[in-house]
Amino acid sequence: MNARSKILLAIVLTSLSAGLPARSWAQGPGALPASKPVPLPPLAHPPGDIPDTQVFVDYRSPLGFAVKVPEGWARRDAQDRVSFTSAYDGASVQLGRAAVAPSPESVKRNQAAALESSPAAVRITKIVALQLPAGQAVLISFSSNSEPNAVTGKAIRLENEQYLFWKDGRLATLTLWAPFGADNADQWQLMARSFRWQ
Repeated sequence: MNARSKILLAIVLTSLSAGLPARSWAQGPGALPASKPVPLPPLAHPPGDIPDTQVFVDYRSPLGFAVKVPEGWARRDAQDRVSFTSAYDGASVQLGRAAVAPSPESVKRNQAAALESSPAAVRITKIVALQLPAGQAVLISFSSNSEPNAVTGKAIRLENEQYLFWKDGRLATLTLWAPFGADNADQWQLMARSFRWQ
């Protein structure tokens, strides 16, 4: 494997494992085959809304960051990341290394390209730079298929937001997901704005 191939493989593995830890296609065994977007159900009120009354708690990671997460969501720790899930909703943060801060152009070439090559029918809708309390960040908005339900075998369509934060050679990828059409804009904004380096 030449140097360029190793770099591309590292980008793909980092993007997929960082972004969507609750799905088997991001973790290995049981991965979904290449697929088309799951049809959207005609629901007036899709599942996955985080209630306006939801309590958020401050999670401080030994990896060197803190972020507010919904109280009561199941937490799963790994060597370089942590995830919080509740049914089809979730949030994760993965830490990695990057020599320079990401830009919309570099993210389009690297992280976004890796996401689009996944078997979850990823469709990217937006890549923008924005200023948050933790500093400059790049946001990738996209839709994807979920992992099939363990009981029914059915997948649903998800909305995702992925924020990339950089500081002193460290890259943090905060990913948020919910069923397509869920109204979580304010709650996701709260979590993204709460991210900070420790």
